[in-house]
Amino acid sequence: MDKPGLENIFQEGRVLLFDKPLYWTSFDLVNKVRLMIRKAYGMKKLKVGHAGTLDPLATGLMILCTGRATKTIEEYRELDKEYYASLYFGKTTPSFDLETETDGNYPVEHITREIVENVLRGFIGNQKQVPPLHSAKLVNGKRAYEYARSGKNLELSPVNVIIREAEIVSFGIPETLIRILCSKGTYIRAFARDLGYALDSGCYLSALERSSIGKFKLQDALTIEKFEKILEQLKQI
Repeated sequence: MDKPGLENIFQEGRVLLFDKPLYWTSFDLVNKVRLMIRKAYGMKKLKVGHAGTLDPLATGLMILCTGRATKTIEEYRELDKEYYASLYFGKTTPSFDLETETDGNYPVEHITREIVENVLRGFIGNQKQVPPLHSAKLVNGKRAYEYARSGKNLELSPVNVIIREAEIVSFGIPETLIRILCSKGTYIRAFARDLGYALDSGCYLSALERSSIGKFKLQDALTIEKFEKILEQLKQI
């Protein structure tokens, strides 16, 4: 390696913001970034962790920590998250998103912007939310999605979450875009399910972008391509 010791900036610890690509798992992103840094500096080992998952069908902000900064991950996990959620009214899926096929059709003729706004007000504050069975939540040592994929109809226990803000960005039928600010542990797919019930209809999450985590913003995040260029530039220092 031409510049011994330069890899120490990552071993000492860095907090990196990334825009997770669509279809990637959170672990795909962590593994890719770890491999890129190790390859760039000839490192045998490097700790890299993330401060909160995103589903493969979601995009947006993820916080990654390297080296000694991985000890601070819990601090970032506690922060509120902001999302832009595309919600599809009138249909449901078992996973509450596009991971599974639709399994129900419901009326939407009665749904207006005013009705949705009124219903959204009822979601503000402390909520008891039942997590999706199609999720990575641990149940008796197994991931919930393992039960779902094996056909077991398991009812998960509700958890306490806080919806701080929920507003319509653009209204349409069947699809409406909503901005949501919420506490850690909130499942936006479960929010879509519950909103459908509250509207006497059905609803699933058709797209999701995480736009902020605490003070950290998506517009400041790196793409994998941009990070690759940064690593090349660092090697020239």
